[in-house]
Amino acid sequence: MAILTEEQARELLKKALSYSKADQCEIVLTGGDSSNIRYARNSVSTSGAINRSTMIISSAFGKKLGTATINEFDDASLQKAISRSEELAQLAPENPEFMPFLGPQTYGPPTPRFVPATAAITPKQRADMVQQSLQVAKDNNLTAAGFLENSSGFSTLLNSKGLFAYTTATDINFSVTLRTADGKGSGYATKAFNDVSKMDTLAFSKIAAKKATGSATAKALEPGKYTVILEPAAGIVLLEQLFGSLDARSADEGRSFLSLPGGKTRLGEKLVDERVNIYSDPSHPELPTARWNGDGRPMEKINWIEKGVVKNLSYSRYWAEKKGVKAIPGPDAVIMEGGTQTLEELIKGTERGILVTRLWYIRPVDPQTLLYTGLTRDGTFYIENGQIKFPVKNFRFNESPVIMLNNLEALGKSERTVSGESGTNALIPPLKIRDFTFSSLSDAV
Repeated sequence: MAILTEEQARELLKKALSYSKADQCEIVLTGGDSSNIRYARNSVSTSGAINRSTMIISSAFGKKLGTATINEFDDASLQKAISRSEELAQLAPENPEFMPFLGPQTYGPPTPRFVPATAAITPKQRADMVQQSLQVAKDNNLTAAGFLENSSGFSTLLNSKGLFAYTTATDINFSVTLRTADGKGSGYATKAFNDVSKMDTLAFSKIAAKKATGSATAKALEPGKYTVILEPAAGIVLLEQLFGSLDARSADEGRSFLSLPGGKTRLGEKLVDERVNIYSDPSHPELPTARWNGDGRPMEKINWIEKGVVKNLSYSRYWAEKKGVKAIPGPDAVIMEGGTQTLEELIKGTERGILVTRLWYIRPVDPQTLLYTGLTRDGTFYIENGQIKFPVKNFRFNESPVIMLNNLEALGKSERTVSGESGTNALIPPLKIRDFTFSSLSDAV
């Protein structure tokens, strides 16, 4: 399905809603296109395109809810799906936490998520961008594997209470791993943007190539506690564990690192270093997100952690009503304020430490302290007297983002990055952290 205009989407949803006989009905329609190129061993392995469209119909009778999903939108298919959702609702048990659908909401002006140039990317443009990356590999006698994908789409919602919401977005994502011929050196880069003009596959591939050639002669260091500089692609996979855990219900019920005895929480407490400021803002020019969330609530600028203090937690509508507070949706993406130093300046100001390109294979150890384990990879380097001295073998780490942000030594300039674990986008700085715990060595590159 091509991207429907706001009026086209409204008319299709109104037609579907006209068949409803339920007490309440809500319909979400999403659609769009994505295209990609995958390459490995210095040549393209696949090229593909996906056209997708999905309509999710939720019908409710009292507190009984049924849902049906379709991707055909002729009149007969719409009627059949509406009837199916109503049949399922009648068969379902009552949901004690069911919340009535929202009525009309007020949203701010559209955010700059949709960039026409990104939506108009041609197959030749994608091929040329990949060719630049492959040329870097060939020029440096390296082997490349990577993935480039661009997408454009829309999402819209209409319900029987009169709520209507509509948004469009574009994205372009790129990741590349470069290896030396003997397989002993590896470098990595990943980026994601709404605007294709910001995606410089040549520059990002050159960064990965430098890491690959520079990491081929890695030396083993003893595990232990080290000062580290986490590049944004490394820091995000730990920070997103913190961002995604700022939930009121789990804290209130004693299941969270934010829980305190007696049903209390750490809301309002100083949790991390006072230089840490974390917020979400749908209209941020470098990281725009939708004006509304999945149930139609408006998305606003929210300060989550301010000067190290937990200022807000996310609340579902049910839990907010139970607690008598405002229902605050969780963020689509987060921004962590940085400092003024570049990555190079952070390195220059480090007497002894380790530069980490990437952390991966992140797994929970203790949810009560947000302790996680994982591995470094794709370029890990020892710093001495402000200079990168030599590459080091990779480590397994055991660390909590909460402890990490209490051991903060310096913040670099914030930049947009994407998690290699979840695909989450964020705007975060490189982080200089003391006493980061490396528990053992890893033979991986």
